[in-house]
This record gives sequence, structure tokens and C-alpha cells, in this order.
Amino acid sequence: MMSGFIEKVVGDLADKRRWRGYRARVKALPAAYRRAVEALERYLMYRVIHREAITGAVTKGDVLVDPYQELAEVFERAAADGTPIREVVGADPLRFADALLSKHGAAGGSDSEWIDKEQHKEQQRLVGAIAQAEAENGSSPS
Repeated sequence: MMSGFIEKVVGDLADKRRWRGYRARVKALPAAYRRAVEALERYLMYRVIHREAITGAVTKGDVLVDPYQELAEVFERAAADGTPIREVVGADPLRFADALLSKHGAAGGSDSEWIDKEQHKEQQRLVGAIAQAEAENGSSPS
């Protein structure tokens, strides 16, 4: 009974440890790769939060920690191999991000559920951040 109460108050400690580990991994990335991951992280977070607002569902920590862990792995490998950011996310970073959420079962509803203005703003922010990270990394758009 008490452990259930504590978990509700502070959350799952294993998820918190995974989150801290993920943040440390992102912090260790080269600046351009870190900027790309942070932009993707923001978009993924807004995507899931918006779904919750529409459906009334509450997301457990692993719904975002799992895709974030994969995101860190992909970008760590890319940075180590010198793979350009655009090659990692492809021509459409929105598709990359949404595919990552879908793969981990966090996609929620269809895009029509997003409030158009907010969706467009977050999409443009992600696309711009990836382009900026790519430019900082010295690679040109494909």
C-alpha cells in the first residue's frame, strides 16, 4: 500500500534512473548531434502530451523513455561514425520522429487530432533545428 503511494508521488524510480542516464548520454554528444536530439526530444514530448490532452490518457514514463533511449543510441552511433545528421533523420525529420513514436507504441491518434497551429509551430521548430544542427556539423542538405 505505502509503496504504491510513494510511486504515485515520486514516480517509478527505474524510469527516473533511465531518464537521467539518457540525459547524460545526450549531454556527452557533440554539439550539433546534441542539438538535433534535443529538438527531436521536444517534438516527441509535445506529440505525446498533446495526445494525452485529447484522449485524457496518462502516459507512463517508459512511453517516452524507450524512444528517447533509442534516439540516444542512434545519435551516439552516428556521431562516432561521423554520419551526417540528415542521413540519420532523412529528408523529413517529422516522419523520423513519428515513426520512432509509432515503433514504441506512443503515437496516439492521427495527425488530425493535433491543433493545427500548434502542430505546425512544433513541426517548423523541429525542421529548423535539424537544419541548424546539420549546418553546425558542416554537412549540407541532401
